Amino acid sequence: MVGLGNPGPQYIRTRHNAGFAVLALLAERHGVGFRRLGRGVPGESARLRLGEADVLLLRPLTFMNLSGDAVGPVCRREGLGPQQLLLVYDDMDLPLGSLRLRPDGGAGGHRGVASVQAMLGASGLARVRVGIGRPPVGVDAAEHVLGSVAPQDRPTWEEALGRAADAVEAVCTLGLELAMVRFNRPGVM
Repeated sequence: MVGLGNPGPQYIRTRHNAGFAVLALLAERHGVGFRRLGRGVPGESARLRLGEADVLLLRPLTFMNLSGDAVGPVCRREGLGPQQLLLVYDDMDLPLGSLRLRPDGGAGGHRGVASVQAMLGASGLARVRVGIGRPPVGVDAAEHVLGSVAPQDRPTWEEALGRAADAVEAVCTLGLELAMVRFNRPGVM
C-alpha cells in the first residue's frame, strides 16, 4: 500500500496528504509504527497482517511529484510488481469525502501518481482515490490541495479517511473486485 503525500509537519493536515493520513490510520488500528527505510531510500514503512495478506505500508518522503523515487527502489528490493501495489491518494475530480476504488487507470493529472507510474513503467495501478473536491472559483489548484480542510468540512473529511482505511482493509481481505462493489456504490460517500 502506497500512501501519497508530502513530508513535513506543515503538510500533515492538508488535502494532498490524504494517502499519508489513511496509512497512519491503518498503522494505528493495527498497532504498528512507521520506520525510516534507510539505505538511501526516501521513505518510511510499516508492516502488518490483514487477513491472509502480509502488507507493507509505504509513505514516500519525497515531495509528491517525486513519489516514484521511493516507490521504485522499495518495489525492487521487495520483489513487488505494479500489480501488487495499491495507491491511496487525494483526487480533485471527486467531491469532498467521496471514495473511488479502481483496478487501474491513468494519472488524471495527479503528479504523484504519474511519478510512480513512470518509475515502474506501468500505466495502470490499482488505487483508492479520496475526494477533495475542486477549488472554489478564484483559488489556485495548488493552493487548494496544499490547504487544510475547512472546519465545517472536517467531520466529512475524517469520516472519508476512515472509510478509505476500511476500503484498503477490504482490498486485502476480500480482494479488489469485492471491495469495489462495497465502496463504489452510487450515492454512498
